[in-house]
Amino acid sequence: MPDSIAIVEEPIDYAALTEQVRSNACGAVVLFMGTVREMTHGKQTVALDYEAYPEMAYKTMQQLIDEARAQWEVHSIGIEHRVGHLTLGEISVAIAVSSAHRSEAFEAGRFLIDRLKEIVPIWKKENWSDGTTEWEHPGISAE
Repeated sequence: MPDSIAIVEEPIDYAALTEQVRSNACGAVVLFMGTVREMTHGKQTVALDYEAYPEMAYKTMQQLIDEARAQWEVHSIGIEHRVGHLTLGEISVAIAVSSAHRSEAFEAGRFLIDRLKEIVPIWKKENWSDGTTEWEHPGISAE
């Protein structure tokens, strides 16, 4: 199964993404989901807004997949990131990785989400309960 990358406006179907990477050749499928949480650095979040530079984001996500494949023996990788307005509990990003063994899938999955947050041109605006907002840019996140 080929790798997949998507930037979507609709809710992420994590079950479909997981099935997309599954294979009888693999004993492991790891799924990471990033969700909108209520508390960030002691402040209450009510929603997040995501914006992306799609052409560059797709290119950078493919670069990350290539880097992961160079380091670990993985079978298939799927990355989906949502843009737009998301409320508490909604999924903002999902990464699914399949491999013959769990260690490769876990390590590649962690690498992919960590690097995605560092370099992919997707911006997040925190909407706080006190009415203020704050933009977070790739490479600046504390998490």
